[in-house]
Amino acid sequence: MSDFQLDNEKPPAHVAFIMDGNGRWAKNQGKARTVGHREGLETAKRIVKAASDLGIKYVTLYTFSTENWKRTEEEVSFLMSLISRHLKKEMDFYRRNKIRVVHSGDLEGLPAPVQQEIKSVVESTSIFTGTSVNLAINYGGRDEIVRAVGRWLESEDNKGKLTESAVSNYLDCPDFPAPDLIIRTAGEQRLSNFLIWQCAYAEFYYSAKLWPDWDRADLEEAVLSFQNRNRKFGGVNE
Repeated sequence: MSDFQLDNEKPPAHVAFIMDGNGRWAKNQGKARTVGHREGLETAKRIVKAASDLGIKYVTLYTFSTENWKRTEEEVSFLMSLISRHLKKEMDFYRRNKIRVVHSGDLEGLPAPVQQEIKSVVESTSIFTGTSVNLAINYGGRDEIVRAVGRWLESEDNKGKLTESAVSNYLDCPDFPAPDLIIRTAGEQRLSNFLIWQCAYAEFYYSAKLWPDWDRADLEEAVLSFQNRNRKFGGVNE
């Protein structure tokens, strides 16, 4: 096991991942895209465990976006089934590592079996106090903002002017801090409608490696890069 340790003076509390490259990985292996998606889920499990070991308190995984419905019906159906099976299968993993699972995204827009599995794992892991993992499924940053404003309008807080703090309080996971570090794999360098409200002062890290090839060493390298940056949040650090 690596002896890498977080710098306690500059720890990233929340690391978010845009997990890109499953399809390309499968193509490079001469395999179907579905094989790449299966491998991508195993990588997600591996990286969550590494994050937990490093003491990272919050992790968000961009699992299925609101734009991913544009893919073929066959691929979407496979992904929905894979997500549902994975959630149920990994309960022992969550329990052993005290991982709390939460969800962000439009839950009602998902197939009923997927909705049920998400609700079940969220409820079953709610008492765990280790790393909190946010599964962004049927998620879009703009959609989240629209839904947050809608919830505010329907609430008793709907009095006077809408504020930034009010929007933040009605986001899907208001207890999650804004991401310190957003990691995107497979050489892509765009946000793709991910956490667009929360990312205002996030640091970005881009990796050329495809997501299924990622391991603990890659996470450590990204965290080390983060720790060596000077975060000013609009101010000036002398």
